[in-house]
Amino acid sequence: MGRPRLEKGLVQVYTGDSKGKTTAALGLVLRAVGHGFFACMIQFLKGGAYSGELFAAQRLYPNFTIRQYGITCPYSALIRQGEMDCKGCGRCFTQKGKDTEENRNLARLAFKASEEAVRSGDYDIVVLDEIIHAFHFGLLPVADALTLLAGKPEHVEVILTGRNAPPEIIAAADLVTEMKIVKHPYQQGIKSRRGIEY
Repeated sequence: MGRPRLEKGLVQVYTGDSKGKTTAALGLVLRAVGHGFFACMIQFLKGGAYSGELFAAQRLYPNFTIRQYGITCPYSALIRQGEMDCKGCGRCFTQKGKDTEENRNLARLAFKASEEAVRSGDYDIVVLDEIIHAFHFGLLPVADALTLLAGKPEHVEVILTGRNAPPEIIAAADLVTEMKIVKHPYQQGIKSRRGIEY
């Protein structure tokens, strides 16, 4: 009978200025893996090799894999071992204005990996985590992503995350969810917490 496949894969976008975009994509992946589907998450501009989703993906392998394309945190090993908490320095997540050649190259590598994952036939769901940041920062042309989405196999679901989704991406999507801040612990001076924000 073979493994299950999606009859029709759609394009989803999780955007907005609040937390929860990557988390929503991970929730969908968890549900899909529970039904025997295969998923891949390509993380653009992220290099924090201590996020809980990386360890969860190891437990869900081969049904779920994560590939990171970002500059790593110099404290990753200590954070991963539980000997230090994330300080929120932002070194492991590219910020606006840091459009260095290194970041451009990493974004291109991530996009190449995205093309391969979408077209490979190996995955039912491909999450392009923070790809929208790469557009917003001018590291990748939106047109390349539109071409990828237009040519994706029928059975592959593609999820794009990140703030400031461009109108062309919103128009190409079947589902768009905007995360909006109503109240956030950062506003009260509460820093990122292990197992919640990372």
